Amino acid sequence: MKDNSRFNTQVMGPMMVRQEGNKCRLRMMPEHRHTNLQDMIHGAVTLSLIDISLFSAMHVLRESEAGMAVTLELSTQFIGGGKPTEPLDAVVEVMRETGRLMFMRGEVVQGDHLVAAFSGLVRKATAKK
Repeated sequence: MKDNSRFNTQVMGPMMVRQEGNKCRLRMMPEHRHTNLQDMIHGAVTLSLIDISLFSAMHVLRESEAGMAVTLELSTQFIGGGKPTEPLDAVVEVMRETGRLMFMRGEVVQGDHLVAAFSGLVRKATAKK
């Protein structure tokens, strides 16, 4: 993001994004502030990473304007705890795209460790008049 005063950077910290074939990988580097009382990555941080990854995938994989798009649905299954000592990655693929919608799915991983699985539906930005 160009504006470092917004939620993504202020709460999540620096993130890196890259395309890997037909998938998009969004990486964050967890810090102590991202942990819960069990010293694992807080579920809200994982959910935030997932939501941000949907928009990263729109931008990287489809060159779509993600800034004014909105999340319509997000389904998440938490599978394993995230460790604050390793990078946390959301890996996303676009399943289908229509004129107004993008259907996506992905996983949150730390190396070979599966933290969460998810699917999301995003409504693309409306053209400005």
